[in-house]
Amino acid sequence: MSNTAYIVNAFRTPVCKASKGAFAKTRPDDLLAHCIMALVKNQPNLDPALIADVIIGCAMPEAEQGMNVARIAALLANLPHSVPGMTINRFCSSGVQSIALAAQLIEAGQADFVIAGGTESMSLVPIGGHKLSYNPKILMQNEYIDIAYNMGLTAEKVAQKYQVTREQQDAFALLSHQRAQNAIEKKYFADEITPYWVNSRRPDLKQQCIDVKREQISHDEGPRSDTSLDRLAKLKTVFMRGGTVTAGNSSQMSDGAGAVLLASEAGLKQLTTQPLARFCGFAVAGVAPKYMGIGPVAAIPKVLQSSGVALKDISWIELNEAFAAQSVAVIGELQLNPELVNPCGGAIALGHPLGATGTIRTATLLHGLKRTQQRYGMVTMCIGTGMGAAAVFENMT
Repeated sequence: MSNTAYIVNAFRTPVCKASKGAFAKTRPDDLLAHCIMALVKNQPNLDPALIADVIIGCAMPEAEQGMNVARIAALLANLPHSVPGMTINRFCSSGVQSIALAAQLIEAGQADFVIAGGTESMSLVPIGGHKLSYNPKILMQNEYIDIAYNMGLTAEKVAQKYQVTREQQDAFALLSHQRAQNAIEKKYFADEITPYWVNSRRPDLKQQCIDVKREQISHDEGPRSDTSLDRLAKLKTVFMRGGTVTAGNSSQMSDGAGAVLLASEAGLKQLTTQPLARFCGFAVAGVAPKYMGIGPVAAIPKVLQSSGVALKDISWIELNEAFAAQSVAVIGELQLNPELVNPCGGAIALGHPLGATGTIRTATLLHGLKRTQQRYGMVTMCIGTGMGAAAVFENMT
């Protein structure tokens, strides 16, 4: 009989816009270390030496987020040298895949404490990395050439196949911003966000010195209060002539990080604390690469079956909004209740720092379930090259 894995707590940084946002020059390993330190500080009864592993997701693990960023961040967070680290990559689901792997360690009886999470700087490391190199054999086969498509083109293909109109996509995007703005105004993200201080330096020629400005970043940068259907309708399509996918109904490129602390039942007794949630299950499934965004349609039934939780019992769904087209298609194909999907907005408004998003969406879900006292929630997303992932959690507060 397997052990039970619990999520003790979950923290994330604010999510900032890539290139021009507050984290544009901030290293992703520093963002991650900040989240790990917040977890440890939040549990004074935790002996950091008992953490069995630090498992971190990153979609483009190179350059500033290379060198096994999990291990680097663990060291930066002042964890004991005895605590190992492992970086994993399943593209956009990396941040929730890391949680699943950590839970499996606990369920197998191999650990009492594991830290999982994700980090990504799309400012410092571009999509595809600094040297994108497809295998020529993939490009020569019609069956797999879709892997080389810009993901915006796969969103166009999903829109065509599932008959998702431009109007539906723009309406979905507007709702994402409205819900995110409402969540910020009502401080729904306060318990999950650990503010981060950013130092900026500019030369002061008059004083002949470097002016250092220190600013606390505590809110997500993406949501816009001035978005409207008229403004969204004026945006040009960017991936296909005559298409429907625009910058306004696509996820934002972003920077951010998140981390969660998982524990066994024995670990919880040591901490003398009540966990946020129980890990119920995780599943990944493959779909045709050309319809990449429809991945959750294959993954969600799979995780519901393995976890023994019925769809009707899920009261909160964090569906990563890679594109409005695929989100609307997934909701329609699985007949999900739109009111339960992304009640605090999604990646179109809040941003999508690739390998960190799964952890960030999990943090929003778990703190949301605690706030609203609902029982079951799910995190799900599509994954590049044609996959989908889904995880189910049970509120324990």
